[in-house]
Amino acid sequence: MHGLMMNMPLLISSLIRHASEHHGDTEIVSRLTEGGIHRYTYADAHQRSRQLANALIKLGIKASDRVGTLAWNGFRHFETYFAASGMGAVLHTINPRLFPEQITYIVNHADDQYVFFDITFAPLIDGIAPHCKNVKGWVAMTDRAHMPPMKTAGVLCYEDLIAAASDDYEWPILDENTASSLCYTSGTTGNPKGALYSHRTTILHTYAIALPDVMSLSARDVILPVVPMFHVNAWGTPYACAMVGAKIVFPGAGLDGASLYELFEKERVTMSAGVPTVWLGLLNYVKQNNLKFTTMNRTVIGGSACPPAMIKTFQDDYGVRVLHAWGMTELSPLGTLNTFKEKHFKLSESERFAIQQKQGRAIFGVEMKIVGADGNALPHDGKAFGDLLVRGPWIIGEYYKSEGGNPLTPEGWFPTGDVATIDPDGYMQITDRSKDVIKSGGEWISSIDLENLAVAHPDVAEAAVIGIFHPKWDERPLLVVVKKAGATITKEELLKFFDGKIARWWMPDDVAFVEQLPHTATGKLLKTKLREDFKDYQLPTT
Repeated sequence: MHGLMMNMPLLISSLIRHASEHHGDTEIVSRLTEGGIHRYTYADAHQRSRQLANALIKLGIKASDRVGTLAWNGFRHFETYFAASGMGAVLHTINPRLFPEQITYIVNHADDQYVFFDITFAPLIDGIAPHCKNVKGWVAMTDRAHMPPMKTAGVLCYEDLIAAASDDYEWPILDENTASSLCYTSGTTGNPKGALYSHRTTILHTYAIALPDVMSLSARDVILPVVPMFHVNAWGTPYACAMVGAKIVFPGAGLDGASLYELFEKERVTMSAGVPTVWLGLLNYVKQNNLKFTTMNRTVIGGSACPPAMIKTFQDDYGVRVLHAWGMTELSPLGTLNTFKEKHFKLSESERFAIQQKQGRAIFGVEMKIVGADGNALPHDGKAFGDLLVRGPWIIGEYYKSEGGNPLTPEGWFPTGDVATIDPDGYMQITDRSKDVIKSGGEWISSIDLENLAVAHPDVAEAAVIGIFHPKWDERPLLVVVKKAGATITKEELLKFFDGKIARWWMPDDVAFVEQLPHTATGKLLKTKLREDFKDYQLPTT
């Protein structure tokens, strides 16, 4: 026996239609790549999205065709989110921070029919266009007055397409399992692989992240997604803002501390989301200029483990609550988020802070477990750590075009590549990447714990720990450090800072000071490059 409810498919187009009907006068604010600030409403965005859908049809885009974007967070990119997916095509967000060769590979592998790009990426397009033979056309996301001079022939103007298109368009009723968007991994090893999301998975993920124990989004919020729209759909925030009717503030390419702070204050932002590297720049700017946040009350920090010192700075110095999160491209992307349970408010401040450093509890829809080297499940006691496996309705079942073969275990779990603990209350904490774990004398050393301790030192801007070959212990930790501007800290002073805070055998064998650390295109530490740079490094013999 089936239930007798209406069988309405879960579709992305329903989000922008809902926002237009029920929050039509709510603002969407964008810092333009052309300069200046653009303002309009959800009603405007819905109208223009319908116009863009008609324009795509006129260009010959059909159901399931891939439409690429190389763009910052802005209103035009927002429109493509709904127009491309809503009409039945697949929105393919491309990370412009990847190497040009990787971008070319991705465009060709996805078989993008058209690629929409912000004018800041015009030189990049000129470089890759000759190598993307299947692309039928390139669209500059600007108006006629700001069209960039380009070598690429026949570049179309976004605003011309909109102006020539009618807004008379009915969103089609699609199968909710229809592919909606495509995002490739960062490709730190081998070619990037594509995660192909559906309308169903996107809507379920959107419901989940808006929940009170997740991002707790509402129509009373003003949300500035720092996390880019070219990276896993800005962690789903554009969809969630439309679902709840929150005001959106798009920062464009201005991700420096001064530009972000200006938007936070002028637009009265209440909530944001981004990776630690961006927040580092913002916090430095705020501190150097003796500023405060007047309206922002919380921020989601993910992408990589948030250093405890950053959590304390946000909360203790600026009154901004940190929501520690974890996810992956393959998880659409959110898997966990850290909020307290009622019983935790009875704990001391230091005990609550220890909980807050974890990546949080699994969101409903995500199942998690940790397994040992033998594949057997380990206890959720907060002490045992093993390989983190997940499954759920918005978690990848296979990569686009089956690249890399079946990624799942025989039991149907996705191996994340992370090493983690899970405590009795369900709070998960990443201790390392499986390929980054340092195994010294048969025992594991968490590089993340050492990195977090290092950046807690007032003279350290950024730190990374890698394993270096040792003839007796197999591997020993090397601490690689970027000093803050003007700092004069020595190796001896830094290692003394570690005294009493870690087990003696965890103590790094050496410290290397560098000007900068390598990062992936999404802001994560690129340990593969770091290990390559230090492959011939000789640890002290004494």
